[in-house]
Amino acid sequence: MAQVELHGVKSKDEFASKVKEATKGKEKDSWVLGGGWNNDLWGGDLPTVSWIDDITPNNPVWLSRMDGHMGLTNSVALRNAGVSKYTQDPVGGSIIRTADGEPTGLLVDSAMKLVVNCIPEISIIERRNAMLRASRFALSRGVTTVVDLGRFYPGVSIELSWEDFKDVYSWADSTGNMLIRICLFFPMATWSRLVDTLKHTGRALSQWLFLGGVKAFADGSLGSNSALFYEPYVDEPTNYGLQVTNSDWLLNNSILADKSGLQVAIHAIGDKANDLILDLNEALIATNGFRDRRFRIEHAQHLLPESVSRFGKQGVIASVQPEHLMDDANSAANKLGQDRAYAESYLFHSLLSSNARLAFGSDWPVADIDPLAGINVAVKRMPPGWEKPWIPFERVTLNEALIAHTISAAYACFLDHELGSLSSGKFADFVVLSSDSWVDFEEHVSASVLATYVGGVKAYP
Repeated sequence: MAQVELHGVKSKDEFASKVKEATKGKEKDSWVLGGGWNNDLWGGDLPTVSWIDDITPNNPVWLSRMDGHMGLTNSVALRNAGVSKYTQDPVGGSIIRTADGEPTGLLVDSAMKLVVNCIPEISIIERRNAMLRASRFALSRGVTTVVDLGRFYPGVSIELSWEDFKDVYSWADSTGNMLIRICLFFPMATWSRLVDTLKHTGRALSQWLFLGGVKAFADGSLGSNSALFYEPYVDEPTNYGLQVTNSDWLLNNSILADKSGLQVAIHAIGDKANDLILDLNEALIATNGFRDRRFRIEHAQHLLPESVSRFGKQGVIASVQPEHLMDDANSAANKLGQDRAYAESYLFHSLLSSNARLAFGSDWPVADIDPLAGINVAVKRMPPGWEKPWIPFERVTLNEALIAHTISAAYACFLDHELGSLSSGKFADFVVLSSDSWVDFEEHVSASVLATYVGGVKAYP
């Protein structure tokens, strides 16, 4: 929350200006960090080292794309990290290159580790303060519980989530500094460590802190052209996306984690990636038998129409983020083709009609942490500047959107007995909105948060 803010930047000049401003007062060799850029906002051209090299001659730079699956670095950072035209692409990632093989400065998915692993870790104090700032911001948006899937993506250290658990969340819980409730997920590679921890602590460490399950990745993202599809990208005809985790490893570790009673959540965005994970869940059931596992697919963003019914039949939770729709509506057709984008994208209504459990979230900081905005998007599906909704028959009702953001979201992390509805025996977590009635709210699908209560106590403002 204290880095170069590139959300909403609409031109190369504005991009460079913000980076240049961030270098002022920086000591030589200190990092310039930031992110949130979306190349679709300025026409689609991807940034390169040439955009920032002249203004950052003495400082390494890392600027992540808004989806977190691609980042731009500069020549200083590439040189320090030893990345050159001779560096091979790591498994599950790619170094974007010029025609003669030189790195352009863009690293995708697991290739990001080549530079990110060189960035000095921020101090425990800074991480604690960031958590407190983030919690206050969440309360201002009416959010009382967050599922934190961790600072983890392919290629990054699996220890970061555990360090945050120990140094930040456990500290806050033990010192009375928790402001919102947190449910933590950890990298799948550490499933046995989570099992051992649960034996000693149980799932609920307090009324504030809960241990959830494990997470892994199947593919990348649409915006970075690394989501895995059956057909190639229209704007990159030889590219089908990336499978960022080996299938056998993913299946074997999912089976072991599931057999130990852990909840499994796997990121899948492209149609092929979603089918791979639905197949994996079938294998889990065949191997470990039926149980209340609440298997989650994170994003479930692009689905073949014939795959939709599998969510309900298999009891798979579609953990989706409506606001991503606003970023993709303008670019999906360019990347997938109009027909494919229209048939496969953000199939909220179809999922509900197939008896799937739909759980809404934000994916913050990739998208804004604003449930009211997410509800607005799910109900209207009206991107900025559009006169008609995008895929209007996939809109949901207000009541369906509210359920997805409350009790279904709680169900999706096994907290529906504690949270998700104002019911006897549950925590009194609720918000007061500016709308005078539900009729008024439904008509305008717009309101602001006047107050947020956690455990019956006003926590905001």
